[in-house]
Amino acid sequence: MKNTKVLFISQEITPYLPESEMALIGRNLPQGIQERGKEIRTFMPRYGCINERRNQLHEVIRLSGMNLVIDDSDHPLIIKVASIQSARMQVYFIDNEDYFHRKFTLCDENNTFFDDNDERSIFFARGVLETVKKLRWAPDLIHCHGWISAFVPLLVKKAYYDDPLFAKSKVVYSVYNDGFDNAFRPNVRNKILIEGITKKDVEILKTPDFVNLSKLAINFSDGIILGSEEINNDVNEYINSINKPVLPFQSKDTYIESFNNFYDQILNNSINDKK
Repeated sequence: MKNTKVLFISQEITPYLPESEMALIGRNLPQGIQERGKEIRTFMPRYGCINERRNQLHEVIRLSGMNLVIDDSDHPLIIKVASIQSARMQVYFIDNEDYFHRKFTLCDENNTFFDDNDERSIFFARGVLETVKKLRWAPDLIHCHGWISAFVPLLVKKAYYDDPLFAKSKVVYSVYNDGFDNAFRPNVRNKILIEGITKKDVEILKTPDFVNLSKLAINFSDGIILGSEEINNDVNEYINSINKPVLPFQSKDTYIESFNNFYDQILNNSINDKK
């Protein structure tokens, strides 16, 4: 029997970013899942504050060089990779000069939300999926962490649904206490409209705030995990109103085993649905 393949798409991973609830999960979860016999790939944005020399990032030429068109503009996709030797795992980085070379992550030095975070999020999500295609690596399950990955479920289920690499992929979305008070720019719905995605699919982004972005990700996911003990009330109410598998918040001592079992549950549900 082939190993289950799990793709991790993370907003933050330590040691590349400071330790936080999400960054620690981004670091330790893939290793724990790999140690339980599953095959993994891990992606995050290559924010400009990440020290490439210290962390030994290097460009993967065979994966780089593609252009992604967002809002009628071409943006080169650069792929870099680094290894966490103690975990025997690699981390792939999505890079682009326009979106990720600033010295901060999602807000500037005054904690002001970057006004192009909508495009950064779209570029990151599409960049990961296009790179996975180049790797010819078909994930059985895709686990998304943080709102910068929120467009992935939509893309997998609508734009890439007929791609053999993603046709059977299940998506799990972790909801964290990482909300933002600003909203994306109003035309974000048009920017995400690539082949396979309709205006109806993204109608919820008529008001493109954190709550509706989270709802969009939840709508196109096969399972939801509460990654923080406390999450946005509106998002929590929405999760409680839907009929999808939900894994409650888990302690740091048990979450890896619980997540692994949840993955198996989602994949087994898929098998049983086909019988």
